[in-house]
Amino acid sequence: MARKPTRSQIHLPKKEGPKPHSVVVPLVQTPAPKPSPDKREPHPHAALDRSAMASLARFTGGLSPHAMIDAWSDWAMHLGRAPGRQLELMERAQANALRLAHYTSAQIFGQPSEKPFKPGPNDTRWSHVGWGRAPFSLWQQGFLATQDWWHAATSELRGLRRQNADRTGFMMRQLLDTVSPSNFPHVNPEILEKTQATGGRNLIDGVAHYADDSRHILAQEHRPVPTEFALGKVLACTPGVVVYRNDLMELIQYSPTTSEVQAEPVLIVPAWIMKYYILDLSPENSFIRWLVAQGYTVFCISWRNPGAEHADLSLEDYRNQGIMQALRVINTIVPGQKVHANGYCLGGTLLAIAAAAMARDGDDRLASVTLMAAQVDFAEAGELLLFLDESQVAFLEDLMWSQGYLDRPQMSGAFAAIRSEDLIWSRAVRRYFLGEPDLPTDVTVWVNDTTRMPARMHSEYLRGIFLENRISAGRFAVDGDVIALKDISVSLFVIGTETDHIAPWRSVYKTALFTDCDLHFLLTKGGHNSGILSEPAHRGRHYRIGHRPAGALYRDPDTWLAAHDPQSGSWWPEWTRWLDSQGNGAVPARRPGKHPDYPGLETAPGTYIHQT
Repeated sequence: MARKPTRSQIHLPKKEGPKPHSVVVPLVQTPAPKPSPDKREPHPHAALDRSAMASLARFTGGLSPHAMIDAWSDWAMHLGRAPGRQLELMERAQANALRLAHYTSAQIFGQPSEKPFKPGPNDTRWSHVGWGRAPFSLWQQGFLATQDWWHAATSELRGLRRQNADRTGFMMRQLLDTVSPSNFPHVNPEILEKTQATGGRNLIDGVAHYADDSRHILAQEHRPVPTEFALGKVLACTPGVVVYRNDLMELIQYSPTTSEVQAEPVLIVPAWIMKYYILDLSPENSFIRWLVAQGYTVFCISWRNPGAEHADLSLEDYRNQGIMQALRVINTIVPGQKVHANGYCLGGTLLAIAAAAMARDGDDRLASVTLMAAQVDFAEAGELLLFLDESQVAFLEDLMWSQGYLDRPQMSGAFAAIRSEDLIWSRAVRRYFLGEPDLPTDVTVWVNDTTRMPARMHSEYLRGIFLENRISAGRFAVDGDVIALKDISVSLFVIGTETDHIAPWRSVYKTALFTDCDLHFLLTKGGHNSGILSEPAHRGRHYRIGHRPAGALYRDPDTWLAAHDPQSGSWWPEWTRWLDSQGNGAVPARRPGKHPDYPGLETAPGTYIHQT
């Protein structure tokens, strides 16, 4: 009987895969050119159709009017044949009118009365004290009463597709937000107060801000990073060296700050929809800097910002020339050691794909896998599903076919619309009517430093992973063979965030449903980014953590939540304690750029981070 290999032994896959560690990968490598695909369409004038749709998509910001019309017609037809729901809505309108009338009379006669309608938890438009007194409070309550009625009108209806119900509700919220009393200077008490105090200077400043924003939008200009947040000096300033570069990514190795480090290195795989320095912001909240200080040899991928010339980059390119290439380089720099891999957001989804493919092929170079706010199943992928169906994906594909990529405004607009009351309207009021400038922070600088998506890769992601949900359905192929998440045998550490609207934590939790390996699931306070940026000095943080041994029975997320009490503090130390338990102890610190085959190209943060 063969002996079980030790952790320090590296087994290469039997099928075609990574090269042995003795083979040196060129320092700068370009992906091999692909054969030209057959560009013929099934219909002779299909290119004309796609051009027309691409022109329309530029006008609509990438939102398909066909999908919107379908949602409204589906809703209207089902509501029209439902007399019971119509009666319910009439009764609700009467009840809302009576509640509003009672509150109005109490305000007129100076009687105390609680407001009958409350704004949503993310709605900051009504925070000024002026909204608590008449007549402003009456206008606010009238708006919220209308919003409440439309929320009921667009809720689930027997026979109506759930996505269309959500989509009509979303579109109605967008329309109502345009007529919110908070948007108009003469009925907003905060604007009136500021105008009186400044003698109208706020409105003059607001006009200047509006002109500046309009110029940047029309010219499609990318705002540069402010000098007070310069990349490499204030942000993304953890010392390190770019040890490898190809056409898709740069690999950064960070300089140790301890005399000894854990034997196994850590590879961080960020999402390519963002620049990596969300994990290396200011020194006080940099995840990477903190991890280096805990005694780890840290590598991080910095994806390039693709242009039209990279339209044919595929998901397989990102896996092979990204994650797998990084592993080959790390195996050369740190020979004989497995790698702790950590993937964030879409980087985590791609890492899960790579880990499953490696497990299938007998490649055991991973010591553990951590997935931060990353999904492997997209059936419950949150509010982004509002923007995706066959019509919407085809619409975006035509737009990307025309320009070679999905551009920054077309992505950021969708994310902003999900929280439009705060990210669009509240900002507009502050900037254009209150005359307040946008005060940058390290996070907002990163948010505005957006990237593009290559056409082919983004189409494969939207259609294969998001829309068709192939990963968890067992229909996602790598190198021609289907992968299975249940093949992953290394330990998993999965992190969800409580208020994540991009990767809802119950969707992230479903990783436990599709895997059998040893798994820790941690749920932390915060949203998609704020929950991950949970440095130990951050006040008011808490987390829950649970352990599912290999082969244990599945528990649904609500049962898991009830069984695990919150613990105060940051989740970062909890994760590194788990990471330490997966390792083989300490070794002398490794300096980047010292390996003869990878002497280093330049200091961190490299070149790709500066691409606009």
